[in-house]
Amino acid sequence: MFNRLWAIAYVCALIAGPTAHAQEVWITEDMPVFEYSQDGQNHVIERNQDQTATIDDSFAKTSRPCPPFCVHAMKAAPGVETVGELELLDFLRERVETGRGVLVDARLASWYDKGTIPGAINLPFPIFTTPDNPFFAPIMTQLGAVRRGRSWDFSTSKDLLLFCNGPWCDQSPRAIRGLIAAGYPPEKLFYYRGGMQAWLSMGFQTVLPSGV
Repeated sequence: MFNRLWAIAYVCALIAGPTAHAQEVWITEDMPVFEYSQDGQNHVIERNQDQTATIDDSFAKTSRPCPPFCVHAMKAAPGVETVGELELLDFLRERVETGRGVLVDARLASWYDKGTIPGAINLPFPIFTTPDNPFFAPIMTQLGAVRRGRSWDFSTSKDLLLFCNGPWCDQSPRAIRGLIAAGYPPEKLFYYRGGMQAWLSMGFQTVLPSGV
């Protein structure tokens, strides 16, 4: 219902505004753009209106050496739900905006700094694959987990949706497996398998991290 009302309002604005330009590339037939807020910051996600646009060269390759760039299974781990673009948007609205979830870019910072999905935070996969590193405990606490002696209580932890560069990238699957090994409930983890390659191929915009 919200999306339909937004679409009607958006079309009316296009008709009424003398300087408005037609937006032909919508997300779905009743969603021209997607908006959500996070920690007081508003994010607008839309698709590229340039119908001659092509995917960035960094993600246009069809063949990479395997290993390490092997095709990954649809499910990153048992109990972890795999999602697409629309489910990712639902996650932003239903979990990130309400403070119940976090969109995690699990890539190394060198990739993240080139552009990411609006609202994603960078938690590189080695943080979760090497739990004895000094960043593991503070980040688990920030994600809502509580230390109980030598183990963790994840009953109040946030839902996490993790992604990396695409179906040939192992950074988010490795992060997911590391989280599960640490005790994170699989049902609180989501895997965007398409990653940046699928995101860009749909024409969705990216943002640069602040300070980059």
